[in-house]
Formats: sequence, structure tokens, C-alpha cells
Amino acid sequence: MQTRPAQPADLEHLIDLDATIEATDYLHVEKSGEGLAVSWRIEERPLREKRIDANKMSEDQQFRLRQIVGGAEEGLAVAVEYGGHVMALAAGRIDAENKTLEVVDIRVDYEYRRQGLGSALLYQLIHHARDAKLRAVTATTLTNNLPAARFLAKGGFDLCGVNTHLHSNHDLVKEAVALFWYAAFD
Repeated sequence: MQTRPAQPADLEHLIDLDATIEATDYLHVEKSGEGLAVSWRIEERPLREKRIDANKMSEDQQFRLRQIVGGAEEGLAVAVEYGGHVMALAAGRIDAENKTLEVVDIRVDYEYRRQGLGSALLYQLIHHARDAKLRAVTATTLTNNLPAARFLAKGGFDLCGVNTHLHSNHDLVKEAVALFWYAAFD
């Protein structure tokens, strides 16, 4: 198994990785209060039925990955390969204005999970950010992807924000609220 910078020739393999999400629980977000006195409560709850979602890479993620791999945007894209087969990916984009590295995506092919590949890739992104003298790494997950939230928490990230309107005006009702994560270096 080898980790190497992702190449333009890898793009279709990286985009097509089987990043299926399996979950039996989700994070329920409850809002109380109004105006500046608003507060949020987040708790783990069971799903009515097991969630199995193909988790295809969005067009925005594909575009950002192409920009990073092609060198049009500053960042890092790393692929894990074994026997000529690309089995995992991590991509991060540098936000120079905020001096952070934004995790664009980390995905491990379903067949190769639970072997530490995702953690190793996350730590490569963190190492890259430190080397670039950035102040933090940021990431975004959704409340309906509890495995991703647990992964970031295990990786040392702190939950730092909630956005109930990122993808629609009904994210709260759809139980797909955006969660913002932050790993600071000091």
C-alpha cells in the first residue's frame, strides 16, 4: 500500500470510489429561543431504519478535487493505492485568507474500510496544514452522516457551529443540518 499525490489520471477512479454511508443513528438538532438568545441541542438518536446511501461525490466536490489535482487551487490531494487500485482519497483546500485548510473530502472505498486509511489520510492533511503554517483544519459534515461526525471527533476536531439552512430552507426538518468542525494548532 502506498500513499501518493493524486494525479489527473486518478480523477475518475477517485470520483467513483464506493463511499457508501451505513448508519443506524443520526444527530438530531433542536433549536430553542429566538434572535440572539437562540441555542442548539444536538443528541444522537436512532433512525427509523438503517441508512444506506451511495454518498456520490457532489459536483462541487468533483470540481474542487479537479482544481486541486490540476494545480489551479492551492491544497493537497492524496490517493492510497495498492496493486494498481486506488482505494482511498483525501483532499484539502487552503483558505489563505483565514489561514486554514478546508477538508474537501476524505473517502475510503467501502471494501477497504476499518483499516486506518481514513485516519492516516486525515493526519496527512493535518500535517500538510502545519507545514504550511496554517492555524487550523476545518471540515463540514451533515447530521445524517454520524460516522463522519464520529470520525472527525476521534481525529481531534471540535464541533464549532451549526447551519440549518446550508443546503435548503428545510435542512432542520430533513435532519440534514450542516455541522462545522475545527482542529486548531495552538
